Amino acid sequence: MELIYQFIWIVPFLPFLASILIGLGLLFFPKSTKSLRRVWAIASISLLSIAMSISFNIFWQQITGNSIYRYLWSWISDKNIVFKVGLLIDPLTSIMLVLITTIGVLVMIYSDSYMSHDQGYVRFFAYLSLFTASMLGLVLSPNLIQIYFFWELVGMCSYLLIGFWFTRPGAAEACQKAFIINRIGDFGLLLGILGFYWITGSFEFEALFERFNELLANNEVSLWFATPCALLLFLGPVAKSAQFPLHVWLPDAMEGPTPISALIHAATMVAAGIFLVARLFPLFQALPLVMGVISWTGAATALLGATIALAQRDIKKGLAYSTMSQLGYMMLALGIGSYKAGLFHLITHAYSKALLFLGSGSIIHSMEPIVGYSPGKSQNMAFMGGLRKHMPITGTTFLIGTLSLCGIPPLACFWSKDEILADSWLYFPVIGWIAWITAGLTAFYMFRIYFITFEGNFRANSFKESFKESFLISGITTELDRKEKRPIPLFADSRINMERDDDDVRSLYPKESDKIMLFPLLVLAVPTLFSGFIGVPTLQGQLNPDPLSHWLYPLINGPYEVISKENWLKFLSNAIASVGIALSGLFIAYFLYGPIPFHSRNIRDNFEPLLEEERGNPFLHFIYNWSFFRGYIDGYYDIIFVGGIRILAKIGFFLDEWVIDGAVNGVGISILLGGENLKQMEGGRIPSYLFGLIFGTFLLSLIVFFTF
Repeated sequence: MELIYQFIWIVPFLPFLASILIGLGLLFFPKSTKSLRRVWAIASISLLSIAMSISFNIFWQQITGNSIYRYLWSWISDKNIVFKVGLLIDPLTSIMLVLITTIGVLVMIYSDSYMSHDQGYVRFFAYLSLFTASMLGLVLSPNLIQIYFFWELVGMCSYLLIGFWFTRPGAAEACQKAFIINRIGDFGLLLGILGFYWITGSFEFEALFERFNELLANNEVSLWFATPCALLLFLGPVAKSAQFPLHVWLPDAMEGPTPISALIHAATMVAAGIFLVARLFPLFQALPLVMGVISWTGAATALLGATIALAQRDIKKGLAYSTMSQLGYMMLALGIGSYKAGLFHLITHAYSKALLFLGSGSIIHSMEPIVGYSPGKSQNMAFMGGLRKHMPITGTTFLIGTLSLCGIPPLACFWSKDEILADSWLYFPVIGWIAWITAGLTAFYMFRIYFITFEGNFRANSFKESFKESFLISGITTELDRKEKRPIPLFADSRINMERDDDDVRSLYPKESDKIMLFPLLVLAVPTLFSGFIGVPTLQGQLNPDPLSHWLYPLINGPYEVISKENWLKFLSNAIASVGIALSGLFIAYFLYGPIPFHSRNIRDNFEPLLEEERGNPFLHFIYNWSFFRGYIDGYYDIIFVGGIRILAKIGFFLDEWVIDGAVNGVGISILLGGENLKQMEGGRIPSYLFGLIFGTFLLSLIVFFTF
């Protein structure tokens, strides 16, 4: 049994090897490497599949054994410091390994078709493999320094993938925005790591937790120092997991290819922040103030993300704000001490959100041949509608993901979200209200997305006149694509099945994606339906703890709770409240956006029925603008931080040019002018020089004589 643990290093090594081989091939043999594009894709998928099989083996060993294994190797050894690298295998690690590898493999399979016409196909798989390897290395790290190394590597990969289409101005700006905002969090994380090393003298998790609790129990550590250090540690997950106020990078990250959006939002970058808080849970748990900050940050993020998602027109950005809101739920759960509920929702949300994002990619893929490759059109829900008739498999799987995320039983997210809601009410009623209201908003905006996209009539054909102005007869790109210098996929004609006559534009309708893209959707639908049952208590003679609590038992302080029949009745009462608010949001969305219109609306000009009413209602006007303009937060940041930095730069430029350079230039000019004036006193006659010398010597002698 222990043999498999000794070779766990193979799990992150295999995707890293694929990335290195592809990168070297592109560097030294670019033409031959690109000609073998499918071979490299199959190799990447195969290597990650092997890592997935090992991860499942590790997960099974953890289920049956509940043992924690550490393998450490000495890296730096000195009198004052001993630093080791190695691997840590525990229930949290095993769950994350399965999550990352399963979603990673499915995203790679999906990408083989989705990116097949892109010039950077091979480069994309190199980045994707490195991204997966970085996240696998992060969850296996046994100490803070090793985690920080892979933490930065994950950030670098996200920069490369968000800016994958770097010729798009939006993508170039988005990757820079994500990189800069994450640097703020990473700097805080580094300061926190150094602070706790100064307190405990160790980077290793086990030694750090034991030493800190010992110092805390003996009052040998100052809370005035430990609390700020813990908050600095938390600043890293705030940025990485898009928590308020460092959340603004997440929706802009949708400029990257849709497969990477699925991986970022489900199993890698944003999950890294939740994982780190879970890994450091024993440390945060000892500091009540820090736990309070974590819980309120999560509650604020959940509500803010839900309100901003209400009026988004870009389907990917709507899902991005949904991710932000659900990450807030997870952070809230960890902050109130509900460790199992937070990780439970991480699992169920990962599969549901991966399904939704890959489903949105299938939609975008089918819309691009009709409206062009501009994200402003292919991702705009105003051009969609009625897609369920044309894309039945995508529509069905998207509906499954929507029902799950809204917390409709018995789908996966219902069980985890309901547990978070119940624990929130027990912790503090205000947080309970926030979580409950957010659940209703989640159901509303998710079914708004579903109804606008899949129900009703296909709206793109009603924009025929605009198509005539922007659609090139060649069928390769649009005027907007050409003006913005967007990358044109290779073999674009194969993605467009149309005649060149303008009159045939009217007959264009989306088509279902190919089998390679549909396969991951069908597979992800299975855990979206059933993964929630791992957190449901079982009844075998007597009520037993749920499997997930049993697996996480070694990481939870104290014994897990034994479930009683009274608790089941309490669970049912909580479930009625959570399902009730979700159904309310669903019915409101159906009333406003459903296939049977209850509001008169002009679909050609506007698909938002609320816009007509909100013009005469100040409250609706505020809510809609708040959501559509992202809570005005980006605007305020632009004024305060971007504008402030530009003002400081101008002040610095003025000081540099007129004060610092002015002083130096002033000295030089003074010497120059002084030399010019002295030059006028020079006559070139030796007798006058001798007279001056003798006269000066005489004066100096008189001064010395009378002074001394």
